[in-house]
Amino acid sequence: MSYEAFAAGYDALTQNVDYDACAAFLCAALKRYGIDDGLVLDLACGTGTVTAALAAAGYTLIGADASADMLAVAQQKMQEKRLDALFLCQDMGALDLYGTVRAAVCTLDSLNHLPNRAAVEAALSRVALFLEPGGVFVFDVNTPYKHREVLADNTFVYDTPAVYCVWQNTPLPGDAVEISLDFFFPTGKDAYRRAAETFTERAYAPAEWADMLQKAGLTILEMHDGYTDAPPREKSERVVYVTRKEPV
Repeated sequence: MSYEAFAAGYDALTQNVDYDACAAFLCAALKRYGIDDGLVLDLACGTGTVTAALAAAGYTLIGADASADMLAVAQQKMQEKRLDALFLCQDMGALDLYGTVRAAVCTLDSLNHLPNRAAVEAALSRVALFLEPGGVFVFDVNTPYKHREVLADNTFVYDTPAVYCVWQNTPLPGDAVEISLDFFFPTGKDAYRRAAETFTERAYAPAEWADMLQKAGLTILEMHDGYTDAPPREKSERVVYVTRKEPV
């Protein structure tokens, strides 16, 4: 999936995301484990907002995403901010870097987009392969609670100057949700261009994440209720994992 329409409206639809808090959390987590600089992978980087924030904080960035349309927006964003990053058009499960990285991040439930557990395990394995021993991987995921109780079969409407979007959810077995997005982009006075995207997100319980991470050779160091200092709760909608590839 190219996410062409999603790429065009993504930044407008994520205006409610506190990217500054997210970037501050990521930087603090990396620094807690001795990663003050060096090469960092932003996996499934999307339109590059987190990529830019980490580059501005002094890290050297590689941004990888399977969507060329997302990467085009990310590249333009970096140019406008006069920041540098290497962008690679790669699927998470087929990640192939030129060498190792000191750390990796993956934000805004990107791992939930993978089609099944085998695909998640493949992505985690590729991240671990390219992490230096002692390297840190920080990622967030939507929870089964969010899929069951928040997304569920609900419909959301976003009305912004850049795009009007109708977001419809259809619950599926196994804590999965099919998400259908209808975008209306203004093209002139009382005129709009319509585009649509449909994809599925899958959520996994903490025990499943622990098992998948162990198989990949990644140790859980911390778990958080979103990008806060609080531990996960029963009703957490997003959990952030701080993990490490242990030194040999």
